[in-house]
Amino acid sequence: MASNRNGFQRGSAKFDRPLKSRPRPSSPSPGSALRRPNAAARNGDAVPGRVRVAVRLRPRNAEEMMADADFADCVELQPELKRLKLRRNNWDSDTYEFDEVLTEFASQKRVYEVVAKPVVESVLDGYNGTVMAYGQTGTGKTFTLGRLGEVDASDRGIMVRSMEDIFADLSPDTDSVTVSYLQLYMETLQDLLNPANDNIPIVEDPRSGDVSMPGATLVEITDQHSFLELLRVGEANRIAANTKLNTESSRSHAMLMVHIKRSVLENEDMSSQNGDASHLTKPSKPLVRKSKLVVVDLAGSERVHKSGSEGHMLEEAKSINLSLSSLGKCINALAENNAHVPFRDSKLTRMLRDSFGGTARTSLIVTIGPSPRHRGETSSTILFGQRAMKVENMLKIKEEFDYKSLSRKLEIQLDKLIAENERQQKAFEDEVEKVNFEAQCRIAEVERNFADALEKERLKCQMEYMELVKELEQKLVLNQERHDCNSFVADNEEGPASSSTDDVAEVKMLLETERNRRKAAEEEVEHLKSQLGKHTQAEAGGDVEIIKLRNLLEDEANQKKRLEEEIILLRSQLLQLNFEADQMRRCLDGSSGSTYSAMDSSTTQVRHSQFKDVANGQKSSVATLFEQVGLQKILSLLESDDANVRIHAVKVVANLAAEEANQKRIVEAGGLTSLLMLLRRYEDETVRRVAAGAIANLAMNEANQELIMAEGGITLLSMTASDAEDPQTLRMVAGAIANLCGNGRY
Repeated sequence: MASNRNGFQRGSAKFDRPLKSRPRPSSPSPGSALRRPNAAARNGDAVPGRVRVAVRLRPRNAEEMMADADFADCVELQPELKRLKLRRNNWDSDTYEFDEVLTEFASQKRVYEVVAKPVVESVLDGYNGTVMAYGQTGTGKTFTLGRLGEVDASDRGIMVRSMEDIFADLSPDTDSVTVSYLQLYMETLQDLLNPANDNIPIVEDPRSGDVSMPGATLVEITDQHSFLELLRVGEANRIAANTKLNTESSRSHAMLMVHIKRSVLENEDMSSQNGDASHLTKPSKPLVRKSKLVVVDLAGSERVHKSGSEGHMLEEAKSINLSLSSLGKCINALAENNAHVPFRDSKLTRMLRDSFGGTARTSLIVTIGPSPRHRGETSSTILFGQRAMKVENMLKIKEEFDYKSLSRKLEIQLDKLIAENERQQKAFEDEVEKVNFEAQCRIAEVERNFADALEKERLKCQMEYMELVKELEQKLVLNQERHDCNSFVADNEEGPASSSTDDVAEVKMLLETERNRRKAAEEEVEHLKSQLGKHTQAEAGGDVEIIKLRNLLEDEANQKKRLEEEIILLRSQLLQLNFEADQMRRCLDGSSGSTYSAMDSSTTQVRHSQFKDVANGQKSSVATLFEQVGLQKILSLLESDDANVRIHAVKVVANLAAEEANQKRIVEAGGLTSLLMLLRRYEDETVRRVAAGAIANLAMNEANQELIMAEGGITLLSMTASDAEDPQTLRMVAGAIANLCGNGRY
């Protein structure tokens, strides 16, 4: 216990904040009669944790003016010297020194400023504080502490003025104030805000020594008006009685407890290692300071023969005197630094354990009366205050890490980061979409250029091929005419032979020219493909459209392959012409009639082969496309985003479905399902018309009819017919429905 009263602080240095105060010079020694309790009494601010005691003199009341008219006051005040003289008789007196001496003319504001305001400021800084009034019954304790000042604002007591300063300093957004109001009556702790709660337990923390009343009503208040309402309720429930010493004497100890919770930010400075003036500041830590202001209005001490108490009031007086006696014993033990302090002798001392010898800053105001009839009670009160001035408390701030505030702060930061991330993600997606759009535009432009160039090259090759065929026909006709002109010269055999040789040489030259042109066309195609490859590498990003472009390039390569096949066919025709020229030359050795018949036969044979190739061109092109591209690839093009590709693909499927040999393969590859999906999903009239035609071709097979009906094909065809505007579409749909109706089951 000695370590708790010597002014040193215990606990973590991080949370202990010693209270700083300005020193005040001590007053000169008054003489031998002056009683000096200790050095702390001469210098009240030298020990910040010492209990500060102020004495207040009550003016004479009407009864004392009449009864003591011929007697002088037993108390003489010297407020400028902070001294009080208590007369023993007319020639002898005792002198006492206090921290503050307040005359009977001191205003309530003056009393608050010198007694309670320093404690309230400490509470706002995070320390616990106690303001307590002690004195004889009828000396003005309740007037000093609990006066509401409803009639006269200047009469407001310490409770009301304390809450005014607290509300003026707190922030309603981050700070909170809760109030409880209790009374100790006949050693029973009762709730003045809830009278039904009349047996509240007192709990002590074995580690920290903090005292709490867990059953007390806690009311959170936000303004002065609500606090005044609570005080009115509490005062109405407090027990009082009429005695000879006081018309309204408090018969219980009242305790107002104000709990304050404040949020603060603490910055820690770190000096640099080389000791220069620069500092590094750590991030602020969110802390919560919990402080408590306790205002105690003790019941007045009294002597039974003076107060006239009897019956139940006598028992009340005994209980009051017993608890005040226990408080006096505790203060004596603390003042003398005894090892044992009897806090458990009374509930009052248990509740005030933090106020005397604890961690709270305590101010005690002792109230006395001027009447010489009560000199004994006045002397006892003064001695109580003198002993209380020797008690020293350990002031300490109670700070806790504010997890809730930190959590809210982190949540706000997280929301900001999420919002910023969403904005950045949206900007990135917009940028990617813009780049993809530009890439698609460039790819489409390259595709158009490549397709135009390829189409021009194909047309050019076809034109050259047709011109070459025409030229060969013309030369054949010219050779025939020449042979007709020289038919009468039978003996001249070398002339026609040389002419045929010249024709063959000319055909070879034309073939060589065609080879050169084909080579130039291949070089042009390779150049375009290299340009497309460079552009593809520059715009590569794994996009699906690029893959489609590559597929289209593969298709163009297949077209190039078909052009090469046509060139090979042309080359074979040239070889056939060479062979016919040789046959012509051999026939010249024979008769002219036979020559003419052979020429006519060969010419007719060449033309018949050309017409046959032209007739079978379209069928061979579809079959070649079916073999080279593959059915699965053609069906996948039905889902293409490009409308032109989708239209061409459904036309190819419709042409393939026209042959019975391909129908089974189309159905097995999922072509029927794809065609039905086209009817369901797309509104393009051409797609729906061609798809209906393809379904009509597939519906000619009975097995396919069952599949079409099972997948709801008749419903889709009916809906298509109801929405169609083109007569061709209606005819296609009607044909498909007619094929389905041809089955006897439907």
